[in-house]
Amino acid sequence: MTGTDTADQNIGDRLNPPHFSYATLAISGEVDRVRRDVQPAAWARAGAMLLNATAVFTVGGGRSGLALQMAAMRFMHLGLSAHVVGETTAPAIGAGDVLVAASGSGTTSRVVRAAETARAQGANVIALTTAPDSPLAALATEVLVIPAADKQDFEGKASEQYAGSLFEQSVLLLSDALFHALWRSSGVQARDLWRLHANLE
Repeated sequence: MTGTDTADQNIGDRLNPPHFSYATLAISGEVDRVRRDVQPAAWARAGAMLLNATAVFTVGGGRSGLALQMAAMRFMHLGLSAHVVGETTAPAIGAGDVLVAASGSGTTSRVVRAAETARAQGANVIALTTAPDSPLAALATEVLVIPAADKQDFEGKASEQYAGSLFEQSVLLLSDALFHALWRSSGVQARDLWRLHANLE
């Protein structure tokens, strides 16, 4: 057995099935804790704001930004005019529009600048953050506090996962839950939503 084979075996020993099973339980447990601690009334108000918007924009950095891109796709399936900030086809934001902005710390400069611009143009801002006293929260029309760790929780006080993983997972799952609630309350059938699904792939 070569040195490389030995190293691979050692890695395999550390990544044995019990360790993986523990990881899945740890992650699902943390996500469930977040679910129990969010405020449904705030999410319901955010949902109403989205439905009344002329257009919906999403912005976030890194993985939380990717999660909001997935949310934008679901908003489009609801028939909303949905755009991702930074895409070449995104129009100007204006009065009557909504910006959905995610930043765990509430201080991500690109996200805060987008929120400042949105408010200056008369748009509403829905902030997803762990920090209700942050600059992003101060700009928001509606603050959706996600009780998760931000990416600099190096001591693992709020989550044992790496960096902002719990926040990013929660952005995806909670925005999907919001979509699901809006869809089910609309009475629209799944086959009708499918007509808006991309057919150029």
